This record gives sequence, structure tokens and C-alpha cells, in this order.
Amino acid sequence: MDTAPRSLTGDVTFRDAGPADVDALVALIESAYRGDASRAGWTTEADILEGQRTDPRGVVEVIESPASRLLAVERDGALVACCQLEHRGEHAYFGMFAVSPAEQGAGLGKVIIAEAERVAREEWGAREMHMTVISVREDLIAWYERRGYRRTGKMTPFPYGDERFGIPQRADLEFELLVKELRP
Repeated sequence: MDTAPRSLTGDVTFRDAGPADVDALVALIESAYRGDASRAGWTTEADILEGQRTDPRGVVEVIESPASRLLAVERDGALVACCQLEHRGEHAYFGMFAVSPAEQGAGLGKVIIAEAERVAREEWGAREMHMTVISVREDLIAWYERRGYRRTGKMTPFPYGDERFGIPQRADLEFELLVKELRP
């Protein structure tokens, strides 16, 4: 695991998150997806899910998993985004992606996903990147499609009744698998 910071754009630095980052990561993820604060950005799920998006235990599990990396993204020493990468053999899984609402809409997400794809391809030899997105999140899916991801139509059920993932506000939630081929 490479813990040395890596600067990509001159003002954004990537590094592997550690245990000391857990509280800040939970706060970042919650701010990007839940509650009124999330409405400042475009990635909010506040209209379809209430409650938490993640918790300290979930973040620690990702940090401690030998198959995962949780990339912390900083600007001027402040945490502004994160994403999870999980090595799954021929492919990598991309998840726990969050950008501070104040940073959304300025191109940072494109930089982060490009770095995640680079890591998966160059460090793990992954041939594809997989992710799951709540199927009713059409704007978000369209954003990923513009980055080269394709909808597969493969659905998995939302974990209704497990409040660790939020409290659904509608009965039609499910996850769709999106896939992108990672070219050398």
C-alpha cells in the first residue's frame, strides 16, 4: 500500500486514508449525500434516503481490508473528497465516492475517477472498473456514462430494513451495476 501523497493537479493530493481520518471521512460522506447540507451539491440522496450513508465502522472496515484502499483527496491540507477501490481479481470495484458539496461541479470528480482508474489499471492490473449506483439516480448515472461507464441492466436489491445504509423514502430502490473497460 502506497501511503505517500500523490499530487495530480498541483492543488489536489491523493493519499491512502488511515484510522486517524475516520471521523473526517464519515462527515465528508454524510455531507455529500444526506441531509440539508448535501443539497448544496448535486450528488444528494436526501430525497430518496434519510438517515446515515455510512458510519465509522464501515469506513474502518474499508481502511483495514487488505483488498481495499480508501483514497483521501486533499486540497491545501483539507479533506475534500474520497473514494474506495477494492481489488477483485480481473476487475476493481469503485465505491464510497464523495466530494464535498462546496467542491462539486468544478471538475474534481473527473480527476478523482481518473486517478482511481489509473490505480486499478497500473497497480492491480484490473481490466475493468465496476460500481453500483442506485438505479433511480439518473443524473449520476448519466455523469458516469459520460466518463465511459455503461449500464449493464444487472440489478441487486437495496438492503431495505438495514438502517446502516439509510432509511428509504420510496419502495423502488435497487442498485445497477455499471462497468468500464480499463485500457492500458
